[in-house]
Amino acid sequence: MGTAFRQRAAERLAGTDALLQRSYPGDPGTRQPVHTVYLPADSFTPETARQWGERAARSVAGLGAASLAEQVAPEGAAPGLVDRVARAVEHKLATEPIEDVRLDFEDGFGDRGDQEEDEWAVRAARTVALAVREGTAPPYIGIRFKCFEDATRDRGLRTLDLFVTTLVREGGLREAGHSEDGLPRGLVLTLPKVSTTEQVDVMVEACEQLEAGLGLPAGRLRFEVQMETAPMILGTDGTCPIPAMLHRTDGRVEALHYGTYDYSDSLQIAAQYQSMEHPAADHAKAVMQVAVAGTGVRLSDGSTNILPTGSDRQKLAAWRLHARLVRRSLERGYYQGWDLHAHQLPTRYLATYFFYREGFPAAALRLKNYVHGIESEIMDEPATARALARFVHRGVLCGAISGEELEESAGIGEHELFSLAHPKAAAPAASTTGGDFR
Repeated sequence: MGTAFRQRAAERLAGTDALLQRSYPGDPGTRQPVHTVYLPADSFTPETARQWGERAARSVAGLGAASLAEQVAPEGAAPGLVDRVARAVEHKLATEPIEDVRLDFEDGFGDRGDQEEDEWAVRAARTVALAVREGTAPPYIGIRFKCFEDATRDRGLRTLDLFVTTLVREGGLREAGHSEDGLPRGLVLTLPKVSTTEQVDVMVEACEQLEAGLGLPAGRLRFEVQMETAPMILGTDGTCPIPAMLHRTDGRVEALHYGTYDYSDSLQIAAQYQSMEHPAADHAKAVMQVAVAGTGVRLSDGSTNILPTGSDRQKLAAWRLHARLVRRSLERGYYQGWDLHAHQLPTRYLATYFFYREGFPAAALRLKNYVHGIESEIMDEPATARALARFVHRGVLCGAISGEELEESAGIGEHELFSLAHPKAAAPAASTTGGDFR
């Protein structure tokens, strides 16, 4: 093939090259929280995370963290692993019990009239800023405002405006050296009950107007979309609207969150059968997973409303259920989920740490063989090596695996691991882990 043909090929595929670079950049490799805690906006204080951690620890005090770990451990888990995971979770609950929190102005707040919600939107922003300044805020924090359907659209936009504007103008984060633009570094905004791409378009424009009015850099405000209605899985034209929705927002959508109960209700599934593992839920999440593949948009599973708050027998059954559902989500590539109660935190972290710890030895050995050219019975290709590295990297970021263990078992450091896992992304200056596995 001559130079002329290669030139024509480059010209014909220039649009494809631009599309792949713009719309399919891959996962950024930054930390993704393992969960999101939802609580009414008027119940959050700078002490909420600490209090939830204490409540979570007390909830297992009778049984003991090690005993609960044994109850929810994968079959055949070695006693030494069970003990180490239990200790790691105890440390996690004492140091960073909540990774991501959403102050809820939607279902968790209700309709209280404009004056009261206005007051709480301003108060919520000031409280978030205070928590950030005092160092008690979870790494990721933000609000869920009311949806953009006709009955609540104005209210949702008004709450969003008041919250963001108050953070920037009155939060004091810039002056205190906690932020260059007045917003928390881990700010997350949640748009619920999305049914059409036009609702997302309005959210994009709202972000643009806020940025212009507050002097924020273009693109600073990003948001997550809650997938809670059937039209976002199958649109009126018989296609899935998710890809078009994502590709017209210029990267502002950072995550899709599956809403277990609203989505189930939209399909008229009976209440007693609404679950994260219902076949309808699995179908919706599989569509979401394919739609975001390669885009860098992340996924979160939903929640279970079976809470470990009753008798010892009921609590153990609920913990086992929660741990199984968390593990199920992780195995299916959903690395985040919702938690609704402090008593769900022990099994969130137990199941998550077991997932990464159980798979780490084999993954580390295969990475070591791949990187150092050691011959073995498994000949991994670059794509498999990326998958192994991404798995281990997520384990490091959430605190299940330490950097020292990585170097000892895989013979590589965190920067090399990042390069293997996310070859398209720029390496971070330093890792930020969510725990301390000791």
